[in-house]
Amino acid sequence: MLAIGTVLPQTGSLAYLGPPMFAGADLALREVNEAGGVMGKPVSKVDTDSGDSATNIASQSVDKLLAQKVDAIIGAAASSVSESIIDKITRAGVVQFSPANTSDKFTTIDDKGLYFRTAPPDKLQGRVLGDLVASDGNDTVGILAMQDSYGSGLADQVAATAEAAGVSVVERVDYDPKSADFSADVAKIKAKNPKGIVLIGFEETAKVVAELVKQGVTADRHKWYMVDGNMSNTNFLKMPKGTLKGVKGTLPGAAAPEAFRKKLLQVNPKLTEFTYAAESYDAVTLVALAAEAAGDDSGAAIAANLVDVSKGGEKCAGFKECADLIKAGKDVDYDGVSGPVDFDDVGDPSVATIGVYQYGANNKFDTGRALEYRRGRIAD
Repeated sequence: MLAIGTVLPQTGSLAYLGPPMFAGADLALREVNEAGGVMGKPVSKVDTDSGDSATNIASQSVDKLLAQKVDAIIGAAASSVSESIIDKITRAGVVQFSPANTSDKFTTIDDKGLYFRTAPPDKLQGRVLGDLVASDGNDTVGILAMQDSYGSGLADQVAATAEAAGVSVVERVDYDPKSADFSADVAKIKAKNPKGIVLIGFEETAKVVAELVKQGVTADRHKWYMVDGNMSNTNFLKMPKGTLKGVKGTLPGAAAPEAFRKKLLQVNPKLTEFTYAAESYDAVTLVALAAEAAGDDSGAAIAANLVDVSKGGEKCAGFKECADLIKAGKDVDYDGVSGPVDFDDVGDPSVATIGVYQYGANNKFDTGRALEYRRGRIAD
């Protein structure tokens, strides 16, 4: 019987992303089991907390899941957390499948062929954001990025792309996300007076934003930009109205279709965020399809079939449609809610879409309405 574990944020700096990710995984599991499960048996799931890089929660969660003999683990959300647990998972012969890891490090990491992700590497999001900064007419930009594999890696790509487009990166500060005070970090940006300011971080971005406002480096005087780690509809609601008005940000993946969102709200009526719900749904669905195609629910068998079920065969959507084709002896190409997926040989999606969103005066952005979508091949 296929057993799936999750290591997703219930606490920590990405806790606001936990509900949509759990909802996406739960919806996929429900549809898999309603369609008869995998190899005629229901799929089980055990949920655990990933915490964040400031804790050891994820490692303890992985120990719990491995003791329960899971075949695949969905998570973690934060790249730095996944880095801390990937060796333990892959050594056990278990598939690790992240819906949200974007660090470029995972493209070349030693994973024994057992690591996959539905989120695209940061080089694509970084290119889109760097191009956006340039196309908005900023000739100077400052970057405030959390110092870890996600923040620093994404900042590198944004800076390289912006500079190639003629934008001068006049200041870059890689800060400690656990810091209690960001005044010195913000002061360095303020001193260079850039036209644009890129904010790369997680939940602590709310403190960074408060300090920017305090020092007069506001979004009506400078163009602010955010990324998937801090684009939130809950994190900034306590701030004065208009604090984030006009701020733009990037989110990997196409917008969750309205019908999909309605299904998610049936799973969790309290959802206010939908970020990475589709990627989580696709992760669980793909794991189940790979096991069905292999006729074997072991981690090695799942990993050996994930690339095949993601591309090259007869196109299908959803577990039931694809599983019926597999049972009929056909090769399938699962097209997910988050995009076509189409894994390359190292478990990265080869094609991805990045949406550009904008905050309104209510300090929220419409998750279903992007200013534009930019689609590209990861290897370009």
